[in-house]
Amino acid sequence: MNNILDIIKDKTLTYEQKVLSLARAAEDSLNVLNISTQVQEYRDEGIICDLNEGHAPYRPRYIVPDYEKFMRNGSEFLDLKPASDIWDAVNNLLILYKHVPSITSFPVSLGNIDTLLEPYIKDEQEAYHAIKLFLTHIDRTLTDSFCHANIGPLDTKAGKLILKVQKELQTSIPNITLKYSKYTSDNFAIDAIDTALVTAKPSFANHEMFSKEFNGKYNIVSCYNGLTTGGGSYTLCRLNLAFLAKKSISEEDFITVVLPDAVKRMDEYIDERIKFLVEESGFFNGNFLVKEGLISRDHFTAMFGMFGLAECVNHFIGSDKQEYRFGHSEEANNLGFRIIEKLSQEVNKHENPYCEISKGKFLLHAQVGIDTDNNISPGCRIPIGEEPELPQHLIQSAKFHKFFPSGIGDIFPFDSTCKKNPNFILDIIKGAFKENMRYFSLYSSDSDVIRITGYLVKKSEIEKLEKGEQVLRDTVALGLGAVKNQGVLNRKVRKND
Repeated sequence: MNNILDIIKDKTLTYEQKVLSLARAAEDSLNVLNISTQVQEYRDEGIICDLNEGHAPYRPRYIVPDYEKFMRNGSEFLDLKPASDIWDAVNNLLILYKHVPSITSFPVSLGNIDTLLEPYIKDEQEAYHAIKLFLTHIDRTLTDSFCHANIGPLDTKAGKLILKVQKELQTSIPNITLKYSKYTSDNFAIDAIDTALVTAKPSFANHEMFSKEFNGKYNIVSCYNGLTTGGGSYTLCRLNLAFLAKKSISEEDFITVVLPDAVKRMDEYIDERIKFLVEESGFFNGNFLVKEGLISRDHFTAMFGMFGLAECVNHFIGSDKQEYRFGHSEEANNLGFRIIEKLSQEVNKHENPYCEISKGKFLLHAQVGIDTDNNISPGCRIPIGEEPELPQHLIQSAKFHKFFPSGIGDIFPFDSTCKKNPNFILDIIKGAFKENMRYFSLYSSDSDVIRITGYLVKKSEIEKLEKGEQVLRDTVALGLGAVKNQGVLNRKVRKND
């Protein structure tokens, strides 16, 4: 009850943020999951983390509607007919977005917004006005930076207008990814880089890699999560490798005994969350998104997240000298690769009956961290402040990307002088994707909008919240915590030397 009163009295929360916080508090007052003593032990120790999903899952964590089907058919439940012009198109999408739930209560997937809007562009000046209002509305009402839109891989009139508007508005919402392929024109890619150097988006996704794994039907959602269109993910739980390493007596003990046991415990926990959601919550029996075929339960999977690989490896290396640590020495990098390879093998041994789209398997995910993570690196990333030179960094990072179909990525801030030579960055992205890097994010060192871990926040809003002022976007609180606990403003800035 004290927690609820604290929420009510919190002067830094807006009305909407209080309502969401109170709803989460109500859910967490329940205890409906059948959790074993072994699983609860690791939850209490912070080794297994549910990322604040709540104790009674009543909606999937991530939902990826088939927006193309919605644009073709409209919606009976929402009493919306198919759009006939650009104004209908943006209005219909904005209405549907308000009814797409997720763990944040905001939609994490906004669809491929360029191809959704392209058929309705007749007059570019009118379309520019409509798209500007569309993106402004999203930023002011879907006030959570995990809202994510896609563009590409082909350049379109809509795609170019979206980039133009984002460069002008410089908003932190929505997050955007360019699906980048060999068919993406250099002009479109350069336009995207120019925009990212102003407003930290779009990021670049390796379209060939994701398309192969998801049979061409995928969207990048939330931070950088690849999921099947028309489905999503029931849950995302994560394994803290940094804490887990301390449970072992040696590298071999960790890899052969401790890690497999931890995977089994987390599999059990994920299974229990899925079982309650599917069999008892009623979500898939009553939601109009299911009834109208915009999502299908058998297109859902679950995400097995991990973080803290660098700290796990460095625990066994036992050296404070950077040249021996993860990201720098061959011994440390090989150990990291061996750990993730073993993790992948163990995760793929398990089968869940409700993950048909991924053949019964959970998808590995390099989780980006949360605001309370203190000195533990996201996913497989090299710790901030220890980044090697860019070519070495890219080659080291890319080796891990094949293991994570549901998402892994690295973030590279560039010096503001690189705005004069975006081709330099495009060459880097092309080279990284040839090394099978999955996802590449960038921003400029002088940008107000920055990428925290996988989401975007304005530095100016962090400063306001730190002074005790209210801010519109709830992810700013997460950004403030990440600045304090993870040092995200201290990333190595890359230059065009």
